[in-house]
Amino acid sequence: MQIPGIPVLALIAAGLSLAYALILVIVVLRYPKGSEKMQKIASYIQQGANAYLARQSLTIAIVAVFIFFVLAFAFKTNGFLLASGFIVGAFFSGLAGYIGMSISVRANVRTSQAAHKGLGEALKVAFQGGSVTGFSVVGLALLGVSAFYILFQKISGVPAVQVPNLLIGFGFGASLVSLFARVGGGIFTKAADVGADIVGKVEKGIPEDDPRNPAVIADNVGDNVGDCAGMGADLFETYAVTLIAGMILAASVIGTQASIEYPLALGIIAVLASIIGSLFVRLGKKKNIMGALYKGLLATGVLSGIGFYFATDYLLKDLYIFFAALVGLVVTLLITLITEYYTSTQYGPVQKIAKASETGSGTNVIIGLAVGLQSTWAPILVIAAAIIGSYLLGESSTLHNGIYGIAVSAIAMLSTTGMVIAVDSYGPITDNAGGIAEMAGLPKEVREHTDALDAVGNTTKAVTKGYAIASAGLAALVLFQAFTAEVSKDGIKMVFDISNHLVIVGLLIGGLLPFLFASSAMASVGKAAYDVVREVRRQFSELKGIMSGKDTPEYGKCVDIVTKAALKQMIFPGLLAVISPIAVGFILGPLALGGLLIGVIVTGFLLALQMCTGGAAWDNAKKYIESGNFGGKGGDAHKAAVVGDTVGDPFKDTAGPALNALIKVINTIALIIAPLIATYYLFS
Repeated sequence: MQIPGIPVLALIAAGLSLAYALILVIVVLRYPKGSEKMQKIASYIQQGANAYLARQSLTIAIVAVFIFFVLAFAFKTNGFLLASGFIVGAFFSGLAGYIGMSISVRANVRTSQAAHKGLGEALKVAFQGGSVTGFSVVGLALLGVSAFYILFQKISGVPAVQVPNLLIGFGFGASLVSLFARVGGGIFTKAADVGADIVGKVEKGIPEDDPRNPAVIADNVGDNVGDCAGMGADLFETYAVTLIAGMILAASVIGTQASIEYPLALGIIAVLASIIGSLFVRLGKKKNIMGALYKGLLATGVLSGIGFYFATDYLLKDLYIFFAALVGLVVTLLITLITEYYTSTQYGPVQKIAKASETGSGTNVIIGLAVGLQSTWAPILVIAAAIIGSYLLGESSTLHNGIYGIAVSAIAMLSTTGMVIAVDSYGPITDNAGGIAEMAGLPKEVREHTDALDAVGNTTKAVTKGYAIASAGLAALVLFQAFTAEVSKDGIKMVFDISNHLVIVGLLIGGLLPFLFASSAMASVGKAAYDVVREVRRQFSELKGIMSGKDTPEYGKCVDIVTKAALKQMIFPGLLAVISPIAVGFILGPLALGGLLIGVIVTGFLLALQMCTGGAAWDNAKKYIESGNFGGKGGDAHKAAVVGDTVGDPFKDTAGPALNALIKVINTIALIIAPLIATYYLFS
């Protein structure tokens, strides 16, 4: 059944999401900013974040313009349309990150001030600030996909079934910027954080966010460029690529306009559900912060599920596809609960790491690694069950296509991205709020409120990373299927027989890439942190009055060190992601490239889960001790936990989340070059 109005409704829903984000901006900016000292500290953070993001954007823009011309001239048919989508996708991805960062560096000081009034008021300000990022990301992604879907048909005259293949340019642009933003922002934030902790906490014994620490401003800037700008770009591309992958698959294996536009319909409903769900986030009498956030997530999921039923009945008239969509919503819930178990201070894994800290940093690191490795089994079983369940539902539907069932499940999972990002972005805002409270010398109860919010924020950030990684696994599977379908159009039989030497070679190379990528990211953090440590030590040595408060640290020098390091070190991981599939595809052919994609998905998925969850568990083990357990702050267990947290920092905020982008960049590039490698490659 042909339904002409869905793309237009998607544009309207995108506009509604952006309008809601704008309203929240106005609301947040009206909250009081606190004392002059608080505003001055906040301005340092804001200036540092803006300066870094401007330099990062310029670097990425140079790469993006080069790729635009390559795409425009490499493809004779519709090359300019593909390139146009790429450049807009890159711009929107960067814009999504910039919006998130811009509001976060303004909401942080307002959250500190709101904490004077109580925990509930501080939660409200921080969550509203985070919601700006969430609804901006979803609005821009839905706007880009639906607008290009309409433009390619109405203006360029491309048939509806061919349009999704052109939309992959938009997804590639989003993925590439996300990769650079995640790697660059991650290197920045963790180099500053590690450098600040090693000298400040371990060597000088001063508290976290102490204004005497020369790296403290760089650390707070990093929270914004990594966790806000980086996460905004990351989930923008995750949402957009998943939507596009589902549309491509529908066009290639089903071919009806209703099946192609159904993903847009799910996006429309989820935007409305997320806006309503965000209103449910309120702190109850029990002061359960995580419970308040869960109320919003649960309301969004329930409302989305109800809406999905009517959308499915209207467009496809198939109950099995509706159940496939519900599978995606259930996966979101389960991944959230699993990640909370492994990263929250309330449960055994984090407490086990904290307990191990009593015998030193060595045992802390060993148990932390063990928790991270163990944390992979439950998400894998959930994803495996979701793949099997949604596949069977797709096969049982009137469309008789199991892969489309998986695609619908992935799209439904990502449809609630607005609410999920709101919960995530609240974390770095509260982290900064605590830093401002410490540096401005605010009353003890204010810092207690911000610390309580920040501890939950560590868990919500881990939950969002788990959510992004799990959705990347499902989306990559759909992209892989689209790749095989595209290559098969040229008569190549895509059977991945493990007795075929090219498939094995591809699997090995693909399995290697996440490890090489993560190694590069971790090493980059180590190099930059080394320079920060040297600079902080120099300042403590030469500026004798820092510890007594007579001399002001030279904050800008640490910001400059990590800015230069991040921009320089993000180049190799980006090139690795772009060049690898191209080289393997054109040298070894489509079978080897297919093997590479499978290898990247499997090892990248597992490694990302281990790093993100393990890193967050290390962080919260430290916070668990700081709350008064095992000797509290300053004790031997706390010093050991700081070391573990230092190891975990680049795990959870640099290498781990960037693997999510790596998986989709490689799969997206493979899909783009599929028509070329089907004809031009050296070995067969």
